[in-house]
Amino acid sequence: MKNLKRSWAEPYKIKMVELLKMTTAPQRKKALREAGYNTFLLKSDDVYIDLLTDSGTSAMSDRQWAGMMMGDEAYAGSRNFYHLEKVVQETYGYKYLIPTHQGRGAENILSKILIKNGDIIPGNMYFTTTRLHQELAGGRFEDIIIDEAHDAENEFPFKGNVNLAKLDKLIKKYGAAKIPYISIATSVNMAGGQPISLANLKELRAFTKKHKIRIIHDMTRVAENAYFIQQKEKGYNKKSIKEIVKEINAYTDGCTMSAKKDALVNIGGFLAVNEWDVFEEARNMVVVYEGLHTYGGLAGRDMEAMAIGIGESVSDDHIRARVGQVIYLGNKMMDYNIPIVKPIGGHGIFVDAKKFLPHIPQGNFPAQTLAAELYLDAGVRTMERGIVSAGRKANGDNYFPKLELVRFTIPRRVYTQAHMDVIAESTANVYERRNKIKGMKMVYEPKYLRFFQARFEKL
Repeated sequence: MKNLKRSWAEPYKIKMVELLKMTTAPQRKKALREAGYNTFLLKSDDVYIDLLTDSGTSAMSDRQWAGMMMGDEAYAGSRNFYHLEKVVQETYGYKYLIPTHQGRGAENILSKILIKNGDIIPGNMYFTTTRLHQELAGGRFEDIIIDEAHDAENEFPFKGNVNLAKLDKLIKKYGAAKIPYISIATSVNMAGGQPISLANLKELRAFTKKHKIRIIHDMTRVAENAYFIQQKEKGYNKKSIKEIVKEINAYTDGCTMSAKKDALVNIGGFLAVNEWDVFEEARNMVVVYEGLHTYGGLAGRDMEAMAIGIGESVSDDHIRARVGQVIYLGNKMMDYNIPIVKPIGGHGIFVDAKKFLPHIPQGNFPAQTLAAELYLDAGVRTMERGIVSAGRKANGDNYFPKLELVRFTIPRRVYTQAHMDVIAESTANVYERRNKIKGMKMVYEPKYLRFFQARFEKL
């Protein structure tokens, strides 16, 4: 019995359930056709297990729901704002807080303040809304992530790391004055939820200090990144998640935050900075684009739930179970020989559509096709993270990213291990008939962020 493997379980019990609609194959086929084979356009009532995103889809705790009843809905000076401000300062370490309705509200304000026409914004892989706001402000994103991040098979543990040689090359080409900040994401989404190491972040901080360039942190999933540092980086195995999160932030100058992920709320976000001048300008702009500087587009009750959720998000027990569920699903997928991004990331499993459907050219949208087939099989909704998400260059040509992925994003505290088994088995079923699957063509393309609203037809 000494070597008996011990199972883990969630550090919570279920108090309330939401009943799900079970659909038939003909019903799913009709729903998908009406949605233009875009899983974003499916009605949630037609979805059995929803892995479209972990943004705003988490289950709130009893404490968060109790906090909702303590909402101070004063237009100015809500007590919930001051509670949130204190929690952000104590947990994350940033000095000044500007609440926004969600993360992209913070990205919009930050981009308008810091980016000038012709600026270059280096970062560890693009994210869709972040890059768009940078471009709309007149900037251009440049990828400085390590090469390993573009290889789904590479098992380097910190594929979110920055390649300092790439950054140095950009500085020599354009000059430090043309770089308003380095855009650093923790748990890099488009790379498969891959973490950045503290060693790399320390090197980056020292490098940017020499050139007087800011580091702005997309800390949407910072707690998940902290977990991987705790588990994999030398010298941090005895540090708490809360301690590691604060250390990560200490090497940056500010952050954008979609609290709909790590902070366990259904709506909300913020911009937090250490520079008074940036804060002052942001505080003025939030009034124009979001709401008064003490609510930023949020109800008092939402700010209270966020403040409580931040505290829960940096609990070691919580993050161990949260990432543990993702790892469980990833291991099940690998048991079925399904090609996924390795190592397993923090917020979801990313299936390699190029390897899953090698007969479908990237121009015929293999990841979009696979997401549609997965829904048809068992009502599991996933999303494309490949050529459709990458969008077009300024000259109108498609970006062709090296990674063509389908993201199985796991909401926090929502699904059970049995759901993970169903997901893996359904994916395996699609994998068995993969050679019969054909690609698609795009028949409608919106101007911005086309993956949200584009429509497709089967070839």
